[in-house]
Amino acid sequence: MDPLVASMKVAASGLEAQSTRIRIVSENLANARSTGDTPGADPFRRKTVTFSAELDRATNASLVEVSKLGVDETDFQTEYDPGNPAADEKGFVKVPNVNMLVEMADMREANRSYEANLQSIKQSRDLISATIDLLRASQ
Repeated sequence: MDPLVASMKVAASGLEAQSTRIRIVSENLANARSTGDTPGADPFRRKTVTFSAELDRATNASLVEVSKLGVDETDFQTEYDPGNPAADEKGFVKVPNVNMLVEMADMREANRSYEANLQSIKQSRDLISATIDLLRASQ
């Protein structure tokens, strides 16, 4: 297979993986304050994404794939909020284990990785087009 086409396939797998990552981080950010409905109930638990390298036999290239969507098992923090429906008998509410700073950094990294993969596809496409133009001009 042509190396430029293979590079586009690798970058496309990166786009798909980063798109999934952006979706998961968005879910985490959207639910950063989602508590349980009943006293003592667990709130939203932060989701995680795990990537792995997968060999594409057609191109002999390593593609990135989402190997696992999981949850962060770290403990929940508690806040004193006696008016919350999820408050226990002492007035404490379990809050999600989502750290906004970590999520925003993860979102920025995923966004930059997505853009880098997109740029790689654009460059490969431009090189393929230039090659076709050269071949047409030589005939």
